[in-house]
Amino acid sequence: MDGMAMMGTPWLDQPVMLHSSRADTCKLSPDQCAYRSGHWRYWYHADHVYALATVYFFVAVIGVCWVGFWGQRFVPATLRDRSWWRKSLAGARFLSYRRFNVTGWRTPSLGVGLLLIVGAVFFLAMTLGPQPYYWPTTVSYGGSPPIATRSGWMALACMPFMIILPTKSNMIASLTGVSHERLIVFHNWVGWVMFVLALIHTFPFIVFNIWKGDMVSEWNTSVVYWTGVVAIIAQAYLQVFSLRSIRDRFYEFFKMTHYLAAIIFVVFFFIHCDFRLSSWDYFIATGVLYTLSFLYPQIRTYFEFGLSHRASFTMVSDLALKVTIPIDTTWRPGQHMFLRFVHLGAHAFTAHPFTICSLPVTRDGTGQSRLTFYVHPRGGLTARLAKAATQRPGFSVPVLLDGPYGGVKGRPLYTYDHILIIACGAGAGLSLPFVMESLLRSAWQAKTGNKKFISKIQVVIATRDVQLVQWYEEALLEYLEENGLEMVPENLDISIYQTGRSESKGDSGSKDPEQPDEKPRGDHPVVKQLPVTVFLGRPDIATVVRDATLQPGLSVGVAACGPGEILRIVQNEAAAAQLRVISSESGAREVYLHSEVFSW
Repeated sequence: MDGMAMMGTPWLDQPVMLHSSRADTCKLSPDQCAYRSGHWRYWYHADHVYALATVYFFVAVIGVCWVGFWGQRFVPATLRDRSWWRKSLAGARFLSYRRFNVTGWRTPSLGVGLLLIVGAVFFLAMTLGPQPYYWPTTVSYGGSPPIATRSGWMALACMPFMIILPTKSNMIASLTGVSHERLIVFHNWVGWVMFVLALIHTFPFIVFNIWKGDMVSEWNTSVVYWTGVVAIIAQAYLQVFSLRSIRDRFYEFFKMTHYLAAIIFVVFFFIHCDFRLSSWDYFIATGVLYTLSFLYPQIRTYFEFGLSHRASFTMVSDLALKVTIPIDTTWRPGQHMFLRFVHLGAHAFTAHPFTICSLPVTRDGTGQSRLTFYVHPRGGLTARLAKAATQRPGFSVPVLLDGPYGGVKGRPLYTYDHILIIACGAGAGLSLPFVMESLLRSAWQAKTGNKKFISKIQVVIATRDVQLVQWYEEALLEYLEENGLEMVPENLDISIYQTGRSESKGDSGSKDPEQPDEKPRGDHPVVKQLPVTVFLGRPDIATVVRDATLQPGLSVGVAACGPGEILRIVQNEAAAAQLRVISSESGAREVYLHSEVFSW
């Protein structure tokens, strides 16, 4: 950039300062100096014009989300019943739920898509709007092409947001109520924006120096060139390997090298910027925000949960590994924990997310609360744990805990008139805490005689696990016993669809030839009352959701966990229900959807 002649050694200009000088002496004619110092062209104020504008854009988006989240959460009850409020809320939910499938690519929600379009318009306008792209060749206005200057500053301003977005405890998640596993989508997109801006910053310098005939000389004598190349190569690696098709195939390799590539990128980017104007301020902001986001879960792990917890492992079926951790803490349905298993080699250095499939024991209950996870072993860590559990059932290892995160935002699911829980594949365990919560609520309402607000609970599970019925019933029975419940309310309906078996089972009381002869606690009266019906084949998810949301005048709360295609069907049906609310058509007066994704 202008006025920053950087020699091969040392890597940073001397003396090192926090900010470079903004002093400018223009030796051109008055008209040329006035042209050079124009608002959109002046190099010495480019950080204020472009970098700060980028920060303001991100802050404005976060502010809008903050107003929407907290406004909805604290809106008075009298306002919730107003028709215009329900329609406005339905419109926002429609944007959040509606997705499209374009030639096999599952697009982001319509709301996220609109936000990405707004971002694209902003960055394109700020990059391509101001003129010129290159300085006129009549006189020397400087060594940094204007389009390279502005794109470089905007890329730098993206860095703090890109780096803190995927952290588990960050300020953006606290302000907007959006959990980290959903913010990571924006981490990826902001990374792509920053990468494209970096390319736009890079190539004009190459074109300009080739035109001048000193490209080789600049490369051999100026550290700024090759440090920039190293940084952009590291960034290219991060972005290309983040593509789902590549990341899913080489996930373990990408996970191991992700942080290394990120460190290389930040270090060489830091040297490349060389305290030009206020460039290092953005590294300071990034460091402070990331350090706070990193330290909070670490402090919480060691001071809230401690180091004494152990996780035990049992294979409850050929396709399900049960992980149990006795603990004294609280959590909500739909939340997840990060587990770091000590004494497992390289896996001890990484934390792995697992959806919680249990609830804490109530005050009147007996026994200790337990974090329970039902995991479908695939590869890597889970395959290793499943193999060990098969060889030594009930074995345990020390574990470090971080969480809980995520969960239902706003009203609890049990406050809706009709609760629909859809769980497919490895997500079957997600339904358990929602069912447990609703059972406790229904039991309390029945005990107090308050039957006006008893919700109907409908559970639909699709699985290849032929033994799921057994461990699912055992989990519910164990929780009911711990909380002193001797009855199952009539408003519960559980339908399990077996997609990997040759014959169906009519109800939970009939004998399944594929299950073991002995079934623990099978003679307990509560088991015989569990309304579990097993079907052969796959459920029609679209019809299930549509029928639930077409019930006139009811509020419907939906929780879904499963593969991407299943979630797309549920989300689109929930979006269609929002349109019925907006147009005052017959159907539910309110529909809320909480969806849990497998891959982040």
